[in-house]
Amino acid sequence: MAGFETQALGVCEALGLTPEIKRVAPPAPFRWLAPHGPAAPDAAITPPWPDLLIASGRQSIPYARMIRRKSGGKTFTVVLQDPRVAPSNFDLVWAPAHDRLEGANVLTTLLSPHRLTAERLRDEAARIEPDVAHLPHPRIAVLLGGSNAVYTFSEATAARIAAQLAGLSDHFHAGLMVTPSRRTGEAQSRIIRDHLAGRPAVMWDGTGANPYFGYLGQADAVVVTCDSVNMVGEAIFTGKPVYVIELDGGSPKFRRFLDGVYAYGAARPFVGRLESWEYKPLNATHEIAEAIRRAMKAR
Repeated sequence: MAGFETQALGVCEALGLTPEIKRVAPPAPFRWLAPHGPAAPDAAITPPWPDLLIASGRQSIPYARMIRRKSGGKTFTVVLQDPRVAPSNFDLVWAPAHDRLEGANVLTTLLSPHRLTAERLRDEAARIEPDVAHLPHPRIAVLLGGSNAVYTFSEATAARIAAQLAGLSDHFHAGLMVTPSRRTGEAQSRIIRDHLAGRPAVMWDGTGANPYFGYLGQADAVVVTCDSVNMVGEAIFTGKPVYVIELDGGSPKFRRFLDGVYAYGAARPFVGRLESWEYKPLNATHEIAEAIRRAMKAR
């Protein structure tokens, strides 16, 4: 899954490593039995075993256990996300704090790892400068997700969000930089685009390179939907005020995550107003990479 792979790549890059990527897709019944069952035979998963293995996603867990065992413990094995088996099967496990996973070798952070860096923010902001130079300040990056297993992004919700965004332009003289995702929906995107017509706003149309990181770099503040822990975390990485659009639905885990970032002071619920506050940016990617370095050195 793309989100899990992005987290693993972010940690590798923070370690200064270029990884060899192995994507597994075990057939039935192995995929049904994961993460508890054995690893399916896979011609791509063969010796020599690596010094460091970073696994992410439920289907990767049987392979991580197998490689650690067959390497005789030589392979330092890291799992990102709750493996759903005992953390003692691995050398280090990272899980988000809202998962409430505990163990002697478990590291938890409020946010998730990602591939965003300060350098990339600067570079992407410079790349899109000609496209947003006409927008006034404050410039607001608007990151739109969509419906998923626990949240619903309806057309009615899109209309509400569109009216609130228009209000930021009309009452706070803000420039808007909007990027929808594949989950936003065509109808929902059209509603928002129509509401912003004639206002100082740009909205990515899905063609060419996604200006997502450029918008984050250019922004004075960020408005982001609540359906993606990664999107909220990347917004908070910038150190800028983050406003969270809470969609219909939710789950206890998402609630713990949102309440956690609110309590930290990085984000506030979006109610159509602009405020100003400061907080210390968080960088879970760096924390995880440093934990791996320390643990490998100690061993």
